Amino acid sequence: MPLFIFIHGYTSAKEHNLHFAYSLAEKGFRVILPDALHHGERIVSNPPKSMDYDFWNIVHQGIQDVNTIIDWANDNELVAEGQIAVGGTSMGAIITYGSLVNNHEINAGCALMGTPAHEKFARWQIERIQKAGYEIPLTMNELEKSIAFIKDYDLTMNIEKLNNRPLFIWHSEVDAVIPYEFAKPYVETLTKNSQSVYMNDKTSGHKVSRAAYLNAVEWITQQLKVKKETV
Repeated sequence: MPLFIFIHGYTSAKEHNLHFAYSLAEKGFRVILPDALHHGERIVSNPPKSMDYDFWNIVHQGIQDVNTIIDWANDNELVAEGQIAVGGTSMGAIITYGSLVNNHEINAGCALMGTPAHEKFARWQIERIQKAGYEIPLTMNELEKSIAFIKDYDLTMNIEKLNNRPLFIWHSEVDAVIPYEFAKPYVETLTKNSQSVYMNDKTSGHKVSRAAYLNAVEWITQQLKVKKETV
C-alpha cells in the first residue's frame, strides 16, 4: 500500500492528528503516526527540565525515526514501490523538510506551518529566549556547534536534495509561533515542481484550517495516485 508518515507538532502527540490519519486511510493509504521523542508514549519519568532547549534534538531524532519506519515498512514488504510520503504540522513539518534532505526514498512531502530554513529559525529561537530574559545553558561555542549540525538538514541550504519531488506547503500569514517570514521567501524555489502546491491564509494563526487539511489530503492522494481497492 502507499505509505504516509504523519508527524505531530511540539508538545502534541500522535492522537491529535487522527483526523488526518482517518482521511488518508479512507483514501487507501497505510498511515503511521509516530510519537516524537519526549512526547506521547515516549515521555519518560525524568524528561529534560526544559524541552525548549532540546527542540532540535527532538527534530533530529524525528528525522531518524522516519528512516527507521521506512526501513521497517520496506523490510516487511508493506509499501507500494515509489509511494512514500511524509508530512506533519509545525515541528512535524520541520521534521518533514529535514527528512526530504535526509532520505531520497520519500516521494512527496506535506508541510503545514513549518519552515525549511532550520538555521534561521534556530537563531530566531535563541534570540527570542534571550530577549525574554532566560539564560541558555550552553556556551556560544556549544550553540554554534549545534547550529552547524542543524545546517545538515536545512532544506534551503541543500535544495538540490529535493530533486524535484513534489511538496504541499501551507502557512498562515498571522502565525506567531513559526512566523510566515520563515516560509514565504522559499516558497517559489520549493514549488518549482509543477505538481507542488502552496497555500496560505490570513486568519488561522498557528492552527491548520479545515480547508488546508482537506486540500492536503486530496493533493497527497493525487500525487501518489492512490487507488483504493473495493471488495
